[in-house]
Amino acid sequence: MTFEGFLRADGRKGIRNVVAVAYLVECAHHVAREITYPRRERAHVIGFPGCFPNPYAQAMMERLCTHPNVGAVLLVSLGCESFNRRALERVVADSGRPVKTIVIQGEGGTRSSIRLGQEWIDAVLPDLDRAERVPMAVSDLVVGTVCGGSDGTSGISGNPAVGHAFDRLVAEGAACIFEETGELIGCEEIMAARAATPALADALRESVHKAARYYAELGFGSFAAGNADGGLSTIEEKSMGAYAKSGSSTISGLIKPGDIPPRGGLYLMDVVPDGPVRFGFPNISDNAEIVEMMASGAHLTLFVTGRGSVVGSALAPVVKIAANPAMYARLHEDMDVNAGRIITGEASLEAVGAEIYDLLVEVAGGRHTKSEALGHAEFILTYKSFEPIGPACLPV
Repeated sequence: MTFEGFLRADGRKGIRNVVAVAYLVECAHHVAREITYPRRERAHVIGFPGCFPNPYAQAMMERLCTHPNVGAVLLVSLGCESFNRRALERVVADSGRPVKTIVIQGEGGTRSSIRLGQEWIDAVLPDLDRAERVPMAVSDLVVGTVCGGSDGTSGISGNPAVGHAFDRLVAEGAACIFEETGELIGCEEIMAARAATPALADALRESVHKAARYYAELGFGSFAAGNADGGLSTIEEKSMGAYAKSGSSTISGLIKPGDIPPRGGLYLMDVVPDGPVRFGFPNISDNAEIVEMMASGAHLTLFVTGRGSVVGSALAPVVKIAANPAMYARLHEDMDVNAGRIITGEASLEAVGAEIYDLLVEVAGGRHTKSEALGHAEFILTYKSFEPIGPACLPV
């Protein structure tokens, strides 16, 4: 299947062409939000709230501002934060994208900064509208998947249906990313058996063991009261359901946030920080995971939920897959796919997997997801710390 995308200077192709309005400290968040509000279908707010520098946050913002779905970037700085705005501006400019930095303290405050930002977006949007569309194939895509608000149905309908779609995407040359190592505890040996090389198998095991150590030191893990209310009993049971999203393809590599898959295949993303516990819970919401996969180039994300989640994402579309048929009946206006039909016997896993694949291609070609149509553009980025991946993580 082919569709049309937007060619970027680095050779990657985007499925959207939005303006990223990036605040560089929480003190500039309101101004960034007000700049985008009248133009929120085309301009999305992203940003980092911290006042102190963090290499992870700097790298993430550089990756996000040069994401293939981004056509132009407006940076919004208060002026006295420690974020290296000049370095970020250089990275964006070197990528061939229009970029402007507004420093609120130098522009006279809130109103003048909002006016200046809106004028710049209005000036750049006609150029984005004239951008040439180029042919794009499934093999050009990077696709992520998460599950949130999981319940006892997630692992027997929505997640394995995504696994079927992932197998087809990988077979057609797409790069597919699944995560989260803190929700794969107990699955390390199963994943190791699917690794492309023995060295990668060891790296997969260690990533899960690291997550287990991290949560043990933190004092709690990735298992919420809502999971228990929904029928899950242990982290291992939740892990088996989450693992089903990965399908059955060979695992080609292990990456960390911001690492871009070098080629098509199936990749596990290690989202748990390296070193001792410094920053608290690794991902404080599902959107933190979506952001990290976007930083690794994900054009869109498949989001499975059993209890029900209504979030979307800035920059990249989110396809919502309902695992629970009763929840779908309540929240159908927010759901793109009813995988609960597997449970009611109305459809097979294979049929829903094919439906997810077909919808994904339509979304890549420009069709809006439910979350896009509703204006959802959630974003969150917090402090973390990672060491670079080793050669075993990306075997040739």
